[in-house]
Amino acid sequence: MKYQPYEEYKDTKVIGLDFIPISWSTQRIKFLFNLGRGRVISQEELEQNGKYPVFSSQTQDNGCLGYIGTYDFNCKQITWTTDGANAGTVFLREGKHNCTNVCGTLQPKVESHNIDYQLYCLQYVTQFYKRPDTNGAKIMNGEMGEIFITLPPIIEQQNIANFLDHETAKIDTLIEKQQQLIKLLKEKRQAVISHAVTKGLNPNASMRDSGVEWLGEVPEHWEVSKFGYISQVVRGGSPRPAGDPTLFNGDYSPWVTVAEITKDDEIYLTETETFLTKNGSDQCRVFSTGTLLLSNSGATLGVPSILQINANANDGVVGFENLKLNHEFAYFYLSILTDGLRERIKQGSGQPNLNTDIVKDIFIPIPSNREMEEIVLSIHKTREQYKKLTEKATIGIELLQERRTALISAAVTGKIDVRNWQPSHD
Repeated sequence: MKYQPYEEYKDTKVIGLDFIPISWSTQRIKFLFNLGRGRVISQEELEQNGKYPVFSSQTQDNGCLGYIGTYDFNCKQITWTTDGANAGTVFLREGKHNCTNVCGTLQPKVESHNIDYQLYCLQYVTQFYKRPDTNGAKIMNGEMGEIFITLPPIIEQQNIANFLDHETAKIDTLIEKQQQLIKLLKEKRQAVISHAVTKGLNPNASMRDSGVEWLGEVPEHWEVSKFGYISQVVRGGSPRPAGDPTLFNGDYSPWVTVAEITKDDEIYLTETETFLTKNGSDQCRVFSTGTLLLSNSGATLGVPSILQINANANDGVVGFENLKLNHEFAYFYLSILTDGLRERIKQGSGQPNLNTDIVKDIFIPIPSNREMEEIVLSIHKTREQYKKLTEKATIGIELLQERRTALISAAVTGKIDVRNWQPSHD
């Protein structure tokens, strides 16, 4: 509301642009840029000591996949993601660099235009040109070439770019602070849980050496055991028989794989793969409701979950049957060990895997049943507190991102006049 509009507007009849200041024009990308594309560069080609960045479709690390010893481009150009969920995402690249085949390239034909301004324009308008695809969306060279962007007078292009550089930098700083807050909240929550399941809730309790180096001291009256002594540690079954459940009158049961055990914030597992496995199959391992599970392979290795349904499981999952302690206490204890378990089996080649012998050998401190219930109740309260704080920070990030988008949209379509804008010094 603090920015004024231009005096007079005209209708562009262009998607996403609508009415723009009367002194502005529009132009298709193909008349402003030479359109190109990167080449296939595999992960195997990346070099640990490579000098030149390889940009891909990802948006993390400014889209950098890694580094190699050669370069394909030595210029200032705009790149965009052609395929997938990030289709249409644009970046400004400078100097010596490379692009993979899912990156399109835009090298300016007309030097008189401001490429920083054009980048902001594309950040806004590409959303209107994405077409649905099996991988999410696409904007190939043909679609990119037909995109219209606005062209104010060159001095205004620079003014708008300066304004957006300044304002979006402030917003990005606030977003980064909120992201750091979420990370710190997660670390703090995990530290509180770790202390509760290894030291208890009574700060005045007498302590003793657990006999386990990494565990250190535990309350004097607690026991220390291994999962192999307090439960039957069993692995799911493989291979998986598959078929159409409608052909067998629904005589199929849910199947748990590591794909379902993905969220360390979700204690209970209520949804699994579609009903693919026939009940009673010899190859299956059926776990009952309430069974504590642990992912023993893949990206979620070491993440626990508790079943809320009867289900089969494949061999990427370990189950604790006849577990002789509070299942939620055991869940929270395993949740603090996830990173440590991953480090333990990093050595060696091939797919990292937690075999049942390793899992059986995991030490666990054991309070009394009453104390376990009190610890679990306290952890639930702690998790709820941190969840609310995290949700508040997440909402803040979403609002900041919306403001960032709205500001770019308003500036590059001329809804606000920033010709006389000056940066504040606060």
